Amino acid sequence: MTPSPRWAVVGLALSMLLSSIGTSVANVALPTLAEAFDASFPAVQWVVLTYLLAITVAIVGAGHLGDTLGRRRVLSAGTALFTVASILCCLAPTLGALIAARALQGLGAAVLMALTMALVRDTVPRAKMGGAMGLLGTMSAVGTALGPSLGGLLLAGPGWRAIFGVLAPLGVLNLVLVHRHLPADHRRTAQSTFDVRKTLLLALALAAYSLAVTIGAGVLTGVLLAAVGLGLFALPALRRRMVRDPALSSGLAANTLVSTVMMTTLVVGPFYLSRALGLDAAVTGLVMSAGPVISALTGVPAGRVVDRRGAPFAVLAGLVAMAAGTIALTTLPAMWGLTGYLAAMAVLTPGYQLFQAANNTAVMLDVASDRRGAVSGMLTLSRNLGLITGASVMGTVFAHASSTLDLAAGPGDVASGMRVAFATSAALIGVAIVVSLAGRGPTAGVRGRKAASSRTAAVGARG
Repeated sequence: MTPSPRWAVVGLALSMLLSSIGTSVANVALPTLAEAFDASFPAVQWVVLTYLLAITVAIVGAGHLGDTLGRRRVLSAGTALFTVASILCCLAPTLGALIAARALQGLGAAVLMALTMALVRDTVPRAKMGGAMGLLGTMSAVGTALGPSLGGLLLAGPGWRAIFGVLAPLGVLNLVLVHRHLPADHRRTAQSTFDVRKTLLLALALAAYSLAVTIGAGVLTGVLLAAVGLGLFALPALRRRMVRDPALSSGLAANTLVSTVMMTTLVVGPFYLSRALGLDAAVTGLVMSAGPVISALTGVPAGRVVDRRGAPFAVLAGLVAMAAGTIALTTLPAMWGLTGYLAAMAVLTPGYQLFQAANNTAVMLDVASDRRGAVSGMLTLSRNLGLITGASVMGTVFAHASSTLDLAAGPGDVASGMRVAFATSAALIGVAIVVSLAGRGPTAGVRGRKAASSRTAAVGARG
């Protein structure tokens, strides 16, 4: 069968959907798993944490493997691993076996996340990159929103094993799409080498940091280990590349800051809605789904804005909208309650989707072919580190601002804590704006235009 760019994009979108569903589908099953395995809640939490840790640790290495061995080949292997691991999760006889299978599933998901953006760049014309990135953002939001609702339906019917088993046939379909419609891998050059030592060092550093902020113990030690590991990993080649390419370094930094802010809505939102507004669990869940639904609806339009107005403009427009949304979250709920909360989210979330589509496009557009997998993995890594840090740091900010560490506070204290948390978030978005502007220096812009012109001329000469 002749490869089809349209079906190739469908396969990449399904890759993003699968990895996103895998992230959120298990959360709703934790009480059921605790009962099924007669385990404590902290023990079953590792069903979720192991998946996230595996992705964070493996994401950059997966991108490097794709650059070295061939992106379609590695994506096919990752999809197969994710599918087999989903079956193992479904059949797990013990909690330990389920956690081990989730680790394998996370490794497969790391490949799916790391290589989708790189393969979009290989498949989609430059003029349509923004739209394709917007579609990936939409599928990520759909997967995040679909996971809990799909999991709830399956728990009420076939049971908890089905929430993992249902991913297997989708994985098989994705494997077929990847194999038939993605462009064949080109012969790797001598420069495309996989440094096992540095990749393992990075993985250990990321594991130390992720475990530190997740468990809440030894955070400083984890941060130091991560900094040392990342520094050694970056020397000498990566650091020099990022210095020469301010668009890359600013894009990664801004992505981390923005992801930290978006995690604040997931950490703080449920407490505000339930404690300050007094909503029951069902209504709170419905309100919390508004953000992913808005993301799903605005992802593709955001990508079209990127294609029409350019990535630099769209990055700043998205960040300005996010700044307005975070400021609105500090003021509108106090005036209008639930209506004010939803109005603020209706500003914040489209801004996030516009930033994501534009930032991913800006970072990936002019990346050399032999680095696309690694840079795509670094983009996803920066997002994951922001989510992990946001869950820990912003949760702590909210707790202290609410005058209690266990969050057993009255409505006024919770509302005050939310205002402080989102005021802090607005400051982080301000930093992201400064970082993004710094990454648009004149030399970077000229260099990017020259590189694009050179590639266009080369293509024309070959034609």
